[in-house]
Amino acid sequence: MYCVYFLKSQLNNDLYIGSCEDLQKRLRRHNNGLVRSTKVYRPWKLVGHEEYNSRGEAVRRERFLKTGQQKELLKRKFESE
Repeated sequence: MYCVYFLKSQLNNDLYIGSCEDLQKRLRRHNNGLVRSTKVYRPWKLVGHEEYNSRGEAVRRERFLKTGQQKELLKRKFESE
């Protein structure tokens, strides 16, 4: 099972969107500073995820959600998390 996940930085409240196959492993990598794009904004909190049957579906959804308007909607949705 693949998923698209939503992380919120507890340092600056930034929202990160990603996709992976093993969500817990990926979250550990983010919080251990092993992901270049997120290591300076640690720690990260998982605020949501969506599951998909294929990697292709998850990647398409991730790309769609990273578009400007969609990301702004998600930021508002997870604002109080």
